Amino acid sequence: MAQDEIAKVTELIRDAKVAMLTTVAADGRLVSRPMGIQEAEFSGDLWFFADADSHKVDEIAHGSPVNAAFVDSTSWVSVSGTAEVVRDVAKARELWNPVAEAWYPDGPETPGLVLLVVHGETAEYWDAPGNRLTTAISLVKSKLTGERYDGGENETVHL
Repeated sequence: MAQDEIAKVTELIRDAKVAMLTTVAADGRLVSRPMGIQEAEFSGDLWFFADADSHKVDEIAHGSPVNAAFVDSTSWVSVSGTAEVVRDVAKARELWNPVAEAWYPDGPETPGLVLLVVHGETAEYWDAPGNRLTTAISLVKSKLTGERYDGGENETVHL
């Protein structure tokens, strides 16, 4: 069952281009920022490029827990866990893509370029069947019948 659940999470985040990555700042505030997702097979880990001198890197280096959130028109995924800062040019080359090149025109060897790897511990997802029209019809039906909206499938997966 766990492999099926991980496959479901993989399916829901496969087409995502951006995640909202949340860390905890030194003063305890939650801080979220958009991060481009690197195309790597999801096995519980998510990879991101970052600047070594950024706040998120400092927060992660100091042990901040992390969350990466994804959304599209009919599904939502929240991956929670730990993260680490990785300095590995070979891995950066492996993950390199045109979007990364736009941010780091000097390539994977860009001074100050690091990787962040999020080690997911849990992933919670909500998946509404169908498309936007199906969701809208379900919402209208709920309003007309007075019955609670069935938002679709909701599961927590332990990675």
